[in-house]
Amino acid sequence: MAGYTALMQENEQLAKAKQKHLKDVMDSSVKNYNGKILQYYGDGSLSIFPSAIDGVNCAIKIQQRLKQEPTVDLRIGIHTGDIAVEDDGVYGDGVNLASRIESLAVPGSIFISEKVADDVKNQNEISIRELGYFEMKNVRVPVRVFAVANTGLVVPSREELKGKTKPPVNRLAVLPFVNLSPDPENEYFSDGITEELLNSLTKVEGLQVTSRTSAFAFKGKLDDIREIGIKLNVDKILEGSVRKSANRVRITAQLINAADGYHIWSENYDRDLTDIFHVQDEISSIIANRLRENLSLASQKEHLVKAPTKNVNAYTLYLKGLHYWYKLTPPDNYKAIECFQQAIELEPGYAQAYAMMAIVYSNLGATGQLKPEKAFGFASEYSDKALKLDDSLAESHIAKARVYLFYEKKWQDAYNALQKAMQLNPAYTEAYRLLGYYYIVVGKKDEAVKILEKALEIDPLSTVINNYLGEAYTMAERYDDAYRMAEKQLEINPTMRTAIEMKGWCTGMKGDWGKAMEYFMEVHRLADHPLKSLGPLGHAYARLGQKEQALEIIGKLEHRQAIEPDMVLDGDLLMVWWALEDRFKIYRDKVIHHLNNCLTKGLDTMHYYTEYPMMRGIKEYPEIRELLEKNVSKTNSN
Repeated sequence: MAGYTALMQENEQLAKAKQKHLKDVMDSSVKNYNGKILQYYGDGSLSIFPSAIDGVNCAIKIQQRLKQEPTVDLRIGIHTGDIAVEDDGVYGDGVNLASRIESLAVPGSIFISEKVADDVKNQNEISIRELGYFEMKNVRVPVRVFAVANTGLVVPSREELKGKTKPPVNRLAVLPFVNLSPDPENEYFSDGITEELLNSLTKVEGLQVTSRTSAFAFKGKLDDIREIGIKLNVDKILEGSVRKSANRVRITAQLINAADGYHIWSENYDRDLTDIFHVQDEISSIIANRLRENLSLASQKEHLVKAPTKNVNAYTLYLKGLHYWYKLTPPDNYKAIECFQQAIELEPGYAQAYAMMAIVYSNLGATGQLKPEKAFGFASEYSDKALKLDDSLAESHIAKARVYLFYEKKWQDAYNALQKAMQLNPAYTEAYRLLGYYYIVVGKKDEAVKILEKALEIDPLSTVINNYLGEAYTMAERYDDAYRMAEKQLEINPTMRTAIEMKGWCTGMKGDWGKAMEYFMEVHRLADHPLKSLGPLGHAYARLGQKEQALEIIGKLEHRQAIEPDMVLDGDLLMVWWALEDRFKIYRDKVIHHLNNCLTKGLDTMHYYTEYPMMRGIKEYPEIRELLEKNVSKTNSN
């Protein structure tokens, strides 16, 4: 209740009448919505509900009833999470965060956390509005807050909440520079300049830079700068444009205050392409010193951009390779490799090009698009070359870590390489993602969740990080959290197969394999190929006891393997045979055969794969355990 203490001093009788009105409303409303009041403490209370929907509907009813005389100005905060109820009180992060959100609210409002918003967003009778991220006392990460916006409720602007929480400070987003070149194909160049500036600014001590994927989510859009600041939780935004014509380039850059859209600094640069690295260094240094004013540090004259090559044509090919790499499809992976290879032919000492070639090859090997022995042979060779040429590149250490993780099973070496990469570039979330993989294979699933939640702070709009965090939640058997992550991604892209598949696994592992099968059927339909995306569907058939349908799926997978010999489909076959074995107890030989095939063919993601909850029990077979242990020992002795 807002203003209760002051009212007690001014009019004790009215204060007590309001308190009684609040208690009467709370007692009846909480009960009507299946809740329970755990504590009363003078001017406030703490209640729990079996669902977020019940809690929010109850809060709406309470605020509506408190408009009746004697009116009560009430703030309500709602969060969902684990709590511990003991004789002397109620404890847990769920309680603490609900309390912080309530303190941020204003009289007559209902503020909810992102988790609650995810639970109620599809309820027609509940309207919500995002307020953005907020720093809260004793809460490690910024909290994304929403207001319930039903008729009659107070929904404040972010400006009205000033003073209640710290605004983000020293957080920068670098938006994609607009390509103003006559040739639209030069877009790869403007994107590359953006990324180079972003990477250089991560070197500024005390400055947090939003990762590439979240910043690039606004590419080609006309969102208000203030809204972007709220969505990315930053206080400064760098934007600009690039015009490239023949051997000349014009770069325009503006540093903007996200809170009000005020331009702090802007400049135009007309240069020869041979000066491109000098321009990047000049822009980065100016911005760094502007931001240091907030950091209470003196301006410095350091070089944030080191010219990676003296050959501008090689650099242009490198940027084009990055452009294809970020498309993430196998055909584009090969185009990226071709560009990086051409860059190396022009500049044999180009460390970044070697590092990116290693990363792309390891991706092809880890996803079964290229035989792992061949893919990781190249990845190992090129990552070693990159490290020898320049061990100050985060990409070089990430490239090597991928070889350690996905092929050589040198877990500690992978961990060390990733720590070095994170030290060199704290905004490069690929290192966090791979560290999450490391924690899974060594059995530390809760640590995997923590590191990927940290990655999401840096890169909140990244579909890759959202997907891997959802996968980590699945690994940790936090199926509701994983399901929410999938729903969040499907809001952005309703046909994202990985998100639909995640919903299927979460639903199946909670016991409803019939519903899971529907999700997997949709994944197969979206693949638009009779032989693709069949493994999860076969697994669901087996779990439902539909043996003939599961065996039919196996036949299709074997047919695809025969007509596409470079593909490694033993993992999909293992997925279906294991579900049949777990159900019927007659297919152990098939399970062992395909797991052994995976390891023999170099598909060493099996150490991660067998940690999935749907594969629970597979490592209890002595033969399986022995194969996995031998695989690690053999690789590490080579």
